Amino acid sequence: MDQNFNMKKIFIAFLATFTILSIQAQIGVKDYQRAEQFMSVNIAKKYYRSWVKPNWTDDHKSLWYSINTKKGTEYILFNIKSKKKKALFNQEELAKLLSAKQNDKVEAYDLPIKDLGFNKAKKFIKFRIKKDWFKFFTETNKLEAFKPDKPNYKHYRTSPDKSKIAFVKDYNIWIKDKETGNEIQITKDGNQGYGYGVSPSWYATRNIESSNDFKLEANINWSPDNRYIISGKYDRRQARKLYLYRSLPEKGHRAEVYEYERPIAGDSIVPTIEFILVDTKLNTYKKLQLKPLATFLPYGFKWKKDGSKAYQVRYQRGYQSVNVVEVTASNAEVKTVIQESSKTYVDPLNHDLVISNNNNEVIWLSERDGWNHAYRYNTDSGVVINQITKGTFVIRDIIYNDEKNEKLYFTAGGRECCYDPYYPLLYVINHDGTDMKTLSPEKAHHEFFISKDKKYIVDNFSMVQEPNTAILRRLKDGKIIAELEQGDITEILAMGWQKPEPFKVKARDGKTDIYGVLFKPNNFDPEKSYPIINGTYSGPQTIRTPKNFKRGLSNDDTPLAQLGFVLVNIDGMGTAFRSKAFHDVSYRNLGDIGAPDHIAAIKQLAKDRPWMDINRVGIFGHSAGGYDAAHAILTHPEFYKVAVATAGNHDHRSAKAWWPELYMGYPAGKNYDEQSNYNLAKNLKGNLLLVHGDLDQNVNPTASMRLAAELIKANKDFELILIPNKDHSQVYYDKYLIRKRWDFFVKHLHGTTPPKEYKIK
Repeated sequence: MDQNFNMKKIFIAFLATFTILSIQAQIGVKDYQRAEQFMSVNIAKKYYRSWVKPNWTDDHKSLWYSINTKKGTEYILFNIKSKKKKALFNQEELAKLLSAKQNDKVEAYDLPIKDLGFNKAKKFIKFRIKKDWFKFFTETNKLEAFKPDKPNYKHYRTSPDKSKIAFVKDYNIWIKDKETGNEIQITKDGNQGYGYGVSPSWYATRNIESSNDFKLEANINWSPDNRYIISGKYDRRQARKLYLYRSLPEKGHRAEVYEYERPIAGDSIVPTIEFILVDTKLNTYKKLQLKPLATFLPYGFKWKKDGSKAYQVRYQRGYQSVNVVEVTASNAEVKTVIQESSKTYVDPLNHDLVISNNNNEVIWLSERDGWNHAYRYNTDSGVVINQITKGTFVIRDIIYNDEKNEKLYFTAGGRECCYDPYYPLLYVINHDGTDMKTLSPEKAHHEFFISKDKKYIVDNFSMVQEPNTAILRRLKDGKIIAELEQGDITEILAMGWQKPEPFKVKARDGKTDIYGVLFKPNNFDPEKSYPIINGTYSGPQTIRTPKNFKRGLSNDDTPLAQLGFVLVNIDGMGTAFRSKAFHDVSYRNLGDIGAPDHIAAIKQLAKDRPWMDINRVGIFGHSAGGYDAAHAILTHPEFYKVAVATAGNHDHRSAKAWWPELYMGYPAGKNYDEQSNYNLAKNLKGNLLLVHGDLDQNVNPTASMRLAAELIKANKDFELILIPNKDHSQVYYDKYLIRKRWDFFVKHLHGTTPPKEYKIK
């Protein structure tokens, strides 16, 4: 009997092995071709009438937008009163004129136009083709070339009434009166290391042999009354640099070294910014009595409409405290009106400050009661008048503050019973906290665009399984005025597309609900066994799991699923848009990467999905997700067997300062070392592929090279690809990388040889 029982077990094991091998044998060129069809760049073209981003006309009577249709790109004008649509202009006629103008065939529904604008009163559109600008008159079908009225300055800002231009020359602020043409120099002590009004662009790099400064951006903030300017003065004298090695120069054989100014987490000396207030009527300025801020902290100003006062939100390094200060324009006096602190962090990505123009009040978003809510402050006393919103839900965005009627319009998630808490819905509430109403009740993910006159709002709503519906609502009560577009996925369905499966499971604590989405291949067969791949990005500032249809369709997961995998997205504890307690799990703990929740979720899913092979699990991610993927295989080798990590910040001091200091803390403590992938390299047991672009100025390629060095030191087998002349974004979309990622999972999770050198077209 025991012998028969053992033979039965052997036979079952043989059948299981045969089932797995049968899947392995199917991974070939046809599967890769199907995967390629579902890449974002291809599948998005088959999603028609998908989404409306409106442009509102100045007379408030119409809106216009472009939409992807089976013809191509169409431009639509919608009349709000009549609820009728028509073509914004004659695309066929414009195509003929442009073809003649350029001596090259221009397709009517693939117009090569950029920066489109519409002047309804004068009945023309204006647009750019490369560097040339044109006007096309919509009633006469006449095409005219023109040169836009653009000041001949590199870094400038025009006053709201267009009467003056503030510009930067030789790192000093100048003012030009457009009527007289007079130019007056305001500051005189600026220089490259300590100059006014300009700072290096975040991604600016330069060849170290260049004598030019980095590409600069202007920081000049006009008051609405056209009189005052607040501008920064940047101290870059001790700015430290990171370097990039360009192995493939445009000409010749000598590689080039590029540099960029970038503080990293824990740096004791960083570039700072101070502020001056310029009176353009008197042509004088005063230094604002504010301590210099690190340049990587938020530093914008918001003005009252009358230009009397400006407000700034000021975070300290480490983000454990924040002040809101008020600047009086007439005398440059500064006072603090709000102070807030936290034992973890005061999240700058959750906050918003809304200025009242009718009285001395502001509305401030805060997580002080454990949820992101709105508070009304008196700016004279600095005292909270009242908490406007309360409850176990999270405000996502303030849409509009109706001062006249004392109402606040905002989006929030988690208030409605049985809704996915990540769905942002539209609400309105009185300033005193009474009479909160839901204005967009559809159980879906919503995205909103408000009209210039604040009477209407375009609402795009969808779910990962259902295409987008775009409607026009009346703002005050949410009443639907008209349906603008309904997404068309007939061609996608004809391809055999499998709808993603949203799910809700329990987190590591067995109590907290966490959410995710599961993707299956088009040729899914529940009688077969599928390896699992976990797509990851646990950066606490956002979530990875798609919530709307476009992201559920157009992503990295759907193509990979076509190669015989089940893809799983999970947003574990520590990620965004939930309670502060949920979010704080990641504080000083980015090494958690949500893995205990991901593992618990996958095991729960596999219990009633026998086609999920819990013994063959891989993981991949980019940037913070690249860190996650490598960290997962180094810390949970019993679960994750294969990992592909692209552009990973494998030590949180390897990239930039603001993000790690927000979530890992400042100064940089021992938690940075403990959670560094460098110090975990000796733990590698599975199969790891590291990929980086050699011109990545967001996460310097030394992050992957140093991890590689530690893996070599530990005598570990792994693979490394350094892609020439690709930055952080470019490497992510690189076709060679995508194919190599597919190959790596096919080889190590299916145990079969992928098609040799498959070329993604």
